[in-house]
Amino acid sequence: MLTAVIVWSMRNRFLVVAATLGFAVLGVVAWMNLDIDAFPDTTPVQVQINTPAPGLAPEEVERQITTPIEQALGGMPHLRQMRSLSKFGLSQVTVAFEDCAVIYLARQLTTERLGAVELPEGLRRPTLGPVATGLGEVFHYLVVSKRTSLTEIRTLQDWVLKPALRTTPGIAEINSWGGFEKQYLIRIDPDRLHVLDLSFDQVVQAVHDNNINAGGGALPQAGEAYLVHGVGRTMTV
Repeated sequence: MLTAVIVWSMRNRFLVVAATLGFAVLGVVAWMNLDIDAFPDTTPVQVQINTPAPGLAPEEVERQITTPIEQALGGMPHLRQMRSLSKFGLSQVTVAFEDCAVIYLARQLTTERLGAVELPEGLRRPTLGPVATGLGEVFHYLVVSKRTSLTEIRTLQDWVLKPALRTTPGIAEINSWGGFEKQYLIRIDPDRLHVLDLSFDQVVQAVHDNNINAGGGALPQAGEAYLVHGVGRTMTV
Protein backbone atom coordinates (compact mmCIF):
# COMPACT_ATOMS: atom_id res chain seq x y z
CA MET A 1 0.00 0.00 0.00
CA LEU A 2 2.73 2.44 1.00
CA THR A 3 4.79 1.49 -2.05
CA ALA A 4 1.83 2.17 -4.34
CA VAL A 5 1.31 5.63 -2.81
CA ILE A 6 4.99 6.50 -3.26
CA VAL A 7 5.00 5.27 -6.87
CA TRP A 8 1.82 7.23 -7.68
CA SER A 9 3.25 10.38 -6.08
CA MET A 10 6.47 10.10 -8.11
CA ARG A 11 4.52 9.68 -11.34
CA ASN A 12 2.23 12.64 -10.52
CA ARG A 13 4.75 14.90 -8.83
CA PHE A 14 3.27 18.09 -10.27
CA LEU A 15 -0.18 17.23 -8.94
CA VAL A 16 1.29 16.48 -5.49
CA VAL A 17 3.20 19.79 -5.44
CA ALA A 18 0.08 21.72 -6.49
CA ALA A 19 -2.02 20.03 -3.78
CA THR A 20 0.67 20.78 -1.19
CA LEU A 21 0.74 24.45 -2.15
CA GLY A 22 -3.07 24.57 -2.06
CA PHE A 23 -3.22 23.14 1.43
CA ALA A 24 -0.51 25.60 2.52
CA VAL A 25 -2.57 28.54 1.23
CA LEU A 26 -5.68 27.23 2.95
CA GLY A 27 -3.71 26.88 6.18
CA VAL A 28 -2.52 30.50 6.01
CA VAL A 29 -6.06 31.74 5.34
CA ALA A 30 -7.43 29.71 8.26
CA TRP A 31 -4.66 31.01 10.53
CA MET A 32 -5.41 34.64 9.63
CA ASN A 33 -9.12 34.17 10.42
CA LEU A 34 -8.58 32.18 13.61
CA ASP A 35 -10.25 33.65 16.70
CA ILE A 36 -7.87 34.48 19.53
CA ASP A 37 -9.04 33.96 23.10
CA ALA A 38 -7.54 33.15 26.46
CA PHE A 39 -9.49 29.89 26.69
CA PRO A 40 -11.53 28.00 24.10
CA ASP A 41 -15.16 28.98 24.58
CA THR A 42 -17.21 25.79 24.86
CA THR A 43 -20.42 27.61 25.84
CA PRO A 44 -23.37 26.48 23.69
CA VAL A 45 -25.70 28.84 21.87
CA GLN A 46 -27.70 30.31 24.71
CA VAL A 47 -29.88 33.28 25.64
CA GLN A 48 -30.09 34.63 29.16
CA ILE A 49 -33.23 36.41 30.41
CA ASN A 50 -32.88 38.64 33.48
CA THR A 51 -35.87 40.10 35.32
CA PRO A 52 -35.32 42.32 38.39
CA ALA A 53 -38.01 41.99 41.06
CA PRO A 54 -37.22 44.31 43.99
CA GLY A 55 -38.78 43.21 47.25
CA LEU A 56 -39.97 39.76 46.13
CA ALA A 57 -38.93 36.65 48.02
CA PRO A 58 -37.42 33.71 46.10
CA GLU A 59 -40.72 31.78 46.29
CA GLU A 60 -42.64 34.71 44.81
CA VAL A 61 -40.01 35.23 42.11
CA GLU A 62 -40.26 31.56 41.13
CA ARG A 63 -44.06 31.54 41.06
CA GLN A 64 -44.81 34.95 39.51
CA ILE A 65 -41.87 35.47 37.13
CA THR A 66 -39.67 32.43 36.47
CA THR A 67 -42.45 29.92 35.89
CA PRO A 68 -44.44 32.09 33.41
CA ILE A 69 -41.27 32.81 31.45
CA GLU A 70 -40.33 29.13 31.28
CA GLN A 71 -43.82 28.22 30.11
CA ALA A 72 -43.71 30.89 27.40
CA LEU A 73 -40.30 29.81 26.10
CA GLY A 74 -41.07 26.09 25.96
CA GLY A 75 -41.22 24.45 22.54
CA MET A 76 -39.00 26.90 20.64
CA PRO A 77 -37.14 25.56 17.59
CA HIS A 78 -33.79 23.87 18.36
CA LEU A 79 -34.37 24.23 22.12
CA ARG A 80 -32.09 21.84 23.99
CA GLN A 81 -32.12 22.83 27.65
CA MET A 82 -33.64 25.39 29.99
CA ARG A 83 -32.48 26.24 33.49
CA SER A 84 -33.44 29.00 35.88
CA LEU A 85 -32.35 30.77 39.04
CA SER A 86 -34.81 32.45 41.38
CA LYS A 87 -33.34 34.49 44.20
CA PHE A 88 -34.33 37.49 46.25
CA GLY A 89 -35.14 40.31 43.83
CA LEU A 90 -33.96 38.56 40.66
CA SER A 91 -35.14 35.96 38.18
CA GLN A 92 -32.67 34.52 35.68
CA VAL A 93 -33.64 32.03 32.98
CA THR A 94 -31.00 30.55 30.67
CA VAL A 95 -32.14 28.91 27.45
CA ALA A 96 -29.62 26.70 25.61
CA PHE A 97 -30.08 25.82 21.94
CA GLU A 98 -28.52 23.26 19.66
CA ASP A 99 -25.23 24.11 17.97
CA CYS A 100 -26.95 24.53 14.61
CA ALA A 101 -29.06 27.43 15.91
CA VAL A 102 -28.18 31.01 14.98
CA ILE A 103 -27.77 33.16 18.09
CA TYR A 104 -29.50 36.23 16.63
CA LEU A 105 -32.50 34.23 15.44
CA ALA A 106 -32.69 32.57 18.86
CA ARG A 107 -32.69 35.99 20.55
CA GLN A 108 -35.42 37.24 18.21
CA LEU A 109 -37.64 34.22 18.93
CA THR A 110 -37.03 34.64 22.65
CA THR A 111 -37.99 38.31 22.52
CA GLU A 112 -41.22 37.49 20.67
CA ARG A 113 -42.14 34.86 23.25
CA LEU A 114 -41.37 37.22 26.15
CA GLY A 115 -43.79 39.79 24.72
CA ALA A 116 -46.69 37.50 25.63
CA VAL A 117 -45.60 36.95 29.25
CA GLU A 118 -47.86 38.63 31.80
CA LEU A 119 -45.98 39.80 34.88
CA PRO A 120 -47.29 41.41 38.07
CA GLU A 121 -47.97 45.12 37.83
CA GLY A 122 -45.07 47.37 38.71
CA LEU A 123 -42.27 44.99 37.66
CA ARG A 124 -39.80 45.77 34.93
CA ARG A 125 -39.95 43.80 31.71
CA PRO A 126 -37.42 40.98 31.19
CA THR A 127 -34.21 41.88 29.40
CA LEU A 128 -31.81 39.70 27.43
CA GLY A 129 -28.20 39.28 28.42
CA PRO A 130 -25.37 40.24 26.06
CA VAL A 131 -24.27 38.14 23.11
CA ALA A 132 -21.21 37.00 25.05
CA THR A 133 -20.15 34.58 27.75
CA GLY A 134 -17.97 34.80 30.82
CA LEU A 135 -14.95 33.96 28.66
CA GLY A 136 -15.54 36.94 26.38
CA GLU A 137 -13.82 39.61 28.49
CA VAL A 138 -10.75 40.50 26.48
CA PHE A 139 -9.81 44.01 27.62
CA HIS A 140 -9.78 45.94 30.89
CA TYR A 141 -8.88 49.60 31.26
CA LEU A 142 -8.79 52.23 34.00
CA VAL A 143 -9.93 55.84 33.88
CA VAL A 144 -7.99 57.87 36.44
CA SER A 145 -7.52 61.56 37.13
CA LYS A 146 -5.94 63.64 39.87
CA ARG A 147 -8.04 66.74 39.13
CA THR A 148 -11.61 65.41 38.93
CA SER A 149 -13.78 63.52 41.39
CA LEU A 150 -14.88 59.89 41.12
CA THR A 151 -18.35 61.10 40.14
CA GLU A 152 -17.01 63.06 37.17
CA ILE A 153 -14.80 60.15 36.13
CA ARG A 154 -17.77 57.74 36.17
CA THR A 155 -19.88 60.25 34.21
CA LEU A 156 -17.09 60.53 31.62
CA GLN A 157 -16.94 56.74 31.35
CA ASP A 158 -20.71 56.25 30.98
CA TRP A 159 -21.50 59.16 28.65
CA VAL A 160 -18.33 59.65 26.57
CA LEU A 161 -16.04 56.62 26.54
CA LYS A 162 -18.68 53.89 26.65
CA PRO A 163 -20.78 55.18 23.69
CA ALA A 164 -17.60 55.64 21.64
CA LEU A 165 -16.38 52.10 22.36
CA ARG A 166 -19.79 50.62 21.52
CA THR A 167 -19.24 51.65 17.89
CA THR A 168 -16.29 49.25 17.63
CA PRO A 169 -17.23 46.15 15.56
CA GLY A 170 -17.47 42.99 17.64
CA ILE A 171 -18.21 44.70 20.97
CA ALA A 172 -20.99 42.83 22.82
CA GLU A 173 -21.10 44.69 26.12
CA ILE A 174 -19.14 47.21 28.18
CA ASN A 175 -19.33 46.94 31.97
CA SER A 176 -18.38 49.83 34.24
CA TRP A 177 -17.05 49.26 37.74
CA GLY A 178 -16.22 51.71 40.47
CA GLY A 179 -16.71 55.44 40.70
CA PHE A 180 -19.85 57.22 41.88
CA GLU A 181 -22.91 57.42 39.66
CA LYS A 182 -24.39 60.92 39.55
CA GLN A 183 -27.78 61.08 41.26
CA TYR A 184 -30.18 63.80 42.33
CA LEU A 185 -31.86 62.95 45.61
CA ILE A 186 -34.92 64.50 47.20
CA ARG A 187 -34.74 64.45 50.98
CA ILE A 188 -38.18 64.45 52.57
CA ASP A 189 -38.68 65.89 56.04
CA PRO A 190 -41.28 63.79 57.93
CA ASP A 191 -42.06 66.70 60.31
CA ARG A 192 -42.94 69.03 57.45
CA LEU A 193 -45.09 66.32 55.85
CA HIS A 194 -47.02 66.07 59.10
CA VAL A 195 -47.46 69.84 59.38
CA LEU A 196 -48.67 70.17 55.77
CA ASP A 197 -50.85 67.05 56.09
CA LEU A 198 -49.18 65.34 53.12
CA SER A 199 -48.25 61.72 52.56
CA PHE A 200 -45.10 60.28 51.03
CA ASP A 201 -47.03 58.97 48.02
CA GLN A 202 -48.42 62.44 47.33
CA VAL A 203 -44.91 63.90 47.20
CA VAL A 204 -43.70 61.15 44.86
CA GLN A 205 -46.69 61.67 42.57
CA ALA A 206 -46.16 65.46 42.56
CA VAL A 207 -42.50 65.03 41.58
CA HIS A 208 -43.54 62.66 38.79
CA ASP A 209 -46.26 64.97 37.46
CA ASN A 210 -43.95 68.00 37.48
CA ASN A 211 -41.12 66.25 35.64
CA ILE A 212 -42.66 65.42 32.27
CA ASN A 213 -43.07 67.03 28.86
CA ALA A 214 -46.53 67.07 27.27
CA GLY A 215 -47.34 67.34 23.58
CA GLY A 216 -50.12 69.65 22.43
CA GLY A 217 -50.23 68.98 18.70
CA ALA A 218 -49.67 71.61 15.98
CA LEU A 219 -51.11 75.09 15.43
CA PRO A 220 -51.61 75.92 11.71
CA GLN A 221 -51.10 79.58 10.87
CA ALA A 222 -50.49 81.28 7.51
CA GLY A 223 -49.57 78.05 5.79
CA GLU A 224 -47.17 77.02 8.52
CA ALA A 225 -47.51 74.66 11.46
CA TYR A 226 -46.23 75.59 14.90
CA LEU A 227 -45.61 72.76 17.33
CA VAL A 228 -47.24 73.19 20.73
CA HIS A 229 -45.83 71.35 23.70
CA GLY A 230 -45.42 71.86 27.42
CA VAL A 231 -41.88 71.70 28.75
CA GLY A 232 -41.90 70.46 32.32
CA ARG A 233 -38.97 68.08 32.56
CA THR A 234 -36.45 69.04 35.22
CA MET A 235 -33.04 69.79 33.70
CA THR A 236 -31.14 71.45 36.56
CA VAL A 237 -31.06 71.30 40.34
